Amino acid sequence: MRLFVAAEPSDELKASAGSCAERLRHRVGATQAAEIRWVPVENMHLTVWFLGEVSDARAAVVLDALHPVLDVPAFDLHIAGFGAFPPSGPPRVLWMGVSEGLGELALGHEAVGARLQPWGFPTDGRAYSAHLTIARVKEPPHGAARAALRDAVSLEPADAGSCRIQELTLFRSRTSPRGAVYERLLRVPLR
Repeated sequence: MRLFVAAEPSDELKASAGSCAERLRHRVGATQAAEIRWVPVENMHLTVWFLGEVSDARAAVVLDALHPVLDVPAFDLHIAGFGAFPPSGPPRVLWMGVSEGLGELALGHEAVGARLQPWGFPTDGRAYSAHLTIARVKEPPHGAARAALRDAVSLEPADAGSCRIQELTLFRSRTSPRGAVYERLLRVPLR
């Protein structure tokens, strides 16, 4: 099964982020929007740790390792501004940034890693980069289309608002013809 740990914004913040994404979608235009797979509001989250494909036996280890409370304080999360990965070249991921709660998300990343690494779950070697993915670009644009997409991302104002994060969630991801479906396996309280 495919697993990840994430901070899940409130329904209100996700709805607001969805409205921001919709404004960006209109700015991008119909032609390019067809090449972009937008994340459904109900699937919006901030990945703290991606485990990938894990056997059922290893999933049981993950459940045990993440229980009980993480030694990370509950925190306020504020989502604002658009960006794209990679920062140069053809964009592959469109995201909203974290303007408050970045330090606590990084602490959550470290705490989850500290719980999982003794069980043989390695780090991916990259610095943690908190963001709320709003879209994935199926076919990377080139030339003027790439510039137009980057301009839309940099020019569209976005402020989705704030919410309180009091737990991290272990999710199972399943793919279907209609997109990803996330199932909550465990809610891990923050102190």
